[in-house]
Amino acid sequence: MPLKNVTLRQLRVFEAVARRLSFSRAAEELHLTQPAVSMQIKQLEEAAGLPLFERIGKKVYLTEAGGELARRARLVAQQLREADEALAALRGVRGGRLNIAVVSTAKYVAPSLIALFRQRHPAVKLKLGVHNRQMVLRQLQENEVDLAIMGLPPQELPAVAQAFAKHPHIIVAAPVHPLAKKRRIRPAQLADEEFLIRESGSGTRGAMERFFAAHGVTVKGMLEMSSNETIKQATMASMGIAFLSAHTVGLELSIGRLVKLDVVGLPVIRQWHVVHLENKRLSPAAEAFREFLLKEGAKLIRQALRQPSL
Repeated sequence: MPLKNVTLRQLRVFEAVARRLSFSRAAEELHLTQPAVSMQIKQLEEAAGLPLFERIGKKVYLTEAGGELARRARLVAQQLREADEALAALRGVRGGRLNIAVVSTAKYVAPSLIALFRQRHPAVKLKLGVHNRQMVLRQLQENEVDLAIMGLPPQELPAVAQAFAKHPHIIVAAPVHPLAKKRRIRPAQLADEEFLIRESGSGTRGAMERFFAAHGVTVKGMLEMSSNETIKQATMASMGIAFLSAHTVGLELSIGRLVKLDVVGLPVIRQWHVVHLENKRLSPAAEAFREFLLKEGAKLIRQALRQPSL
């Protein structure tokens, strides 16, 4: 079978395996059985006349031919997405699909925004993914999402980032912490504290590092954790203190499980940004959501979190 006769289904299966480097995870993503995925890849390899994958131990790798075909498959997928967006433009905002990725910290603000948008545009089919910053950047780069919501605009990609709301960061501690009732705490006084921090590359950790660097402070104790929820629980258990988005700890502050430390120079005010690839042709649904965030996002976040304007 010549390569020109391969099906879009086969290319879709191949692209998923190539992206995940796992037959089982690709099968799960596509809601197929693993034997069905293996069969599609076998037929594609027969058409190509070359092996596309190789196994070394338990790991799957792309061959040189597989890498070349993966690049072509991504281009085909992109062309199909753009065709779908062009047709959606003809249909108008009344329908269409909207794929949004948000960094993990934004999960505390994004659902309320999306809920109101869906009330206004109920026919839009929406998919929301919550990931760490690196995954969101990868999805943007691969054109897998229409829009992303994140704090620090990407410098790694040719992207358009527009600020739509203030994003304050504070330092929190358990109510029993010795600094909980102190006033005007200098950043240097925190150098010996145990900080509970996000993984390297996260926007929150980057904001913390820039804050202390600006004050000439080196934090000596840092315990890395994988999520804001884990950090909050550990802080409430007095394992340390944490530099976090104020949007992630509103509930815990309101019920007294955490307290905001009165640190000089805080809060650090960052911005929430809505981001898309520079050459991305936004569908009517994506354009409507972008404009919705720019016009109403800040007010709605304050209302949802019951926070005053900062």
